[in-house]
Formats: sequence, C-alpha cells, structure tokens
Amino acid sequence: MFSKALVFAAIASCFTLVVQAGNPTPTKSHCKATSNWPGWRGIKYAFIFGDSYTTTGFNDTGVQPSPTNPLGNPTYPGYTAANGPNWVDFLTVKYNESRLLTFDLAYGGATINSALVAPYLPTVSSVAEQIENEWFPTYASKPASAPWSSDNSLFAIFDGINDVGNSWSLGLPATTTLNNAIFAIYHGLVDELYYAGARNFAFLNVPPVDRAPLTSVQSAANQAEEKADILAWNNELMAMARSLKAEKPDVNIFTVDANKLFTEVLDNPKSFPQTASYKNTTGYCVAYENGTPTENYFNATCGIPVNEYFWLNSLHPTYPMQDVLAQGVAEQLEAGPNIC
Repeated sequence: MFSKALVFAAIASCFTLVVQAGNPTPTKSHCKATSNWPGWRGIKYAFIFGDSYTTTGFNDTGVQPSPTNPLGNPTYPGYTAANGPNWVDFLTVKYNESRLLTFDLAYGGATINSALVAPYLPTVSSVAEQIENEWFPTYASKPASAPWSSDNSLFAIFDGINDVGNSWSLGLPATTTLNNAIFAIYHGLVDELYYAGARNFAFLNVPPVDRAPLTSVQSAANQAEEKADILAWNNELMAMARSLKAEKPDVNIFTVDANKLFTEVLDNPKSFPQTASYKNTTGYCVAYENGTPTENYFNATCGIPVNEYFWLNSLHPTYPMQDVLAQGVAEQLEAGPNIC
C-alpha cells in the first residue's frame, strides 16, 4: 500500500567533457579518484540526506539496515512520495554493485536550514538537523550497526527543491543573498561530515520543478522566475563542489545532474525504457495524488494508470522517473568522481 506515501512529503587525470544543466562551465565526467574511493563496488555504507524526493521514512532509532534488510525500517520501499520505490530504494536494491547498507535520513519538506528557509511545518527535519541531530549522535561513532570507514562509505545530499520553492517568489536580488547564505551553511555541513571522516560525496542538483503542475499553472513570469532560481541554485551547487575539492584534495565528489535527467524525460519519455510508458508529463489526476493501493493502480476517472503519469501530484514524480534518477546516480558512481 502506498496511501501513506505523502506523510513525509511537503507541498537534489580527467576525460570526456559534459555540460551540467544549469551550469555554463563544463565539468568532467570522470576524474582520477583518490585512495578513499574504492569504486562503486567497494561502497558498503550510504548515508543519505534530503527531502521528499529522497525520504523513505527511515527512523534512526528503528530497525537498522542489515544484509537481509539493506534499508532497515520501514518495510521496503518505505513511505515515499513516488507511489513506489524512490531513487534511494532503486540505488540500494537494483543498481547497487555490492551489498550496500543505506541509512536514509531524508525528511519530506526539508530545506538546508529551517532558519533560512522555513519548511511547510516547523516539525520538518532540515538537512542541517538530519546531519547534526541524527547522523552525528547515531552514526559518527561508527557503531556496530554501521562500522563505516572513509574508504567504504558514500554521503549523498539531494536538496534544494523546497529551498527554491519556498523562496523564489522573493525575486532578485533577495534570492541571490539568500542562496549565498544557504550555501555557506551547506558547505559548513559538508565540512562537518568531512571532519568526522567522510570522504566520498554525491550532490544532486534541483530538477526542473518549474515544470511541475504546482508552478506550471501559474503565470509565465512566475515560471520563468522559479526557473531562474533553479539555475542559480544549481550554479551555486557546482561552485560549492569545486570549492570543496580545492580545499580538500583527498575527497571524491560526484555531481549528478538530476535537472538534465528530468528534462530529458519530460521532453521525451521514451528517452529511457523505465519511463517509456508515460503518457502524461504535464498534469496529474486528483484521484491518485495521495498515493494508490498498488504502483500501477487504475482509476477510470483518470483515464490512464497512475504509473503512466509523470506527476503523482502537483510536485512529485512517480516511481519510473525515480528509477531513471537512481540509474543516473549509479552510472556516475561507476564512472568515478567528476569534480577534479
């Protein structure tokens, strides 16, 4: 049953050049890794932070991940906003190259720091709180449930959707000042993880949520304003990644262009076999918006099954898009770090 799906959601030497969406400066698709990177096959522990696109409803005080239950609690695929598995689920059980234990501390509605951009509810755990109030007390000490080390662990952050969504209407120059403050905090949080021993980082940028029904029903000017803030956010993320690598040469940094992947599918669902069945990429059906009993549920009033809609509701994609995202993450991890 996926009717609880939205409980945690709120109204992520060098070779061939690739251009990151929303980033005018090309990045490298593959850099020489440091000794801290064992290859995707060598990663045993993944610690994940983010918002509703990422959460599975994991509770750090509940059943911990194990070889027979690699995502711990709740029961797979968890309480996602995808009406089925999300990218963390798929990465752990479909695109993993090893026996991967995943600790998903993401929380629906999260922003980087609640004091800078307020979430939809004050009880939402920001990325700062996920790291400082959950990860550090529970996992920094490398407990028996997660005896991670610098060279067998991955730290991934997929956030920014709510930061942008809850602030783009402020307009320039307010969002420029705000984004600078947010990324100062973001950078500091990565520093904290680094000093605790983290060396391998994956950063996912913000998808084109200006094309989500929440914004697409608004004026063209509003859509353009949110799109511009997404571009600014993604540029800031790349700048932060490069800064971190320059400051800390022993880290391995993977940037994943979620924006590009989403754009490809929205423009042409047949770009990937997982999304080839999408028939509606612009709207959603109200009968499906809070989740359905099965992943491929059909309600005649909607015209097509839920999994043939790109959008489950006004903001969240259904699980086929999440599958594509997980594949993209895995492909970059397999290729190697791309911030040299």
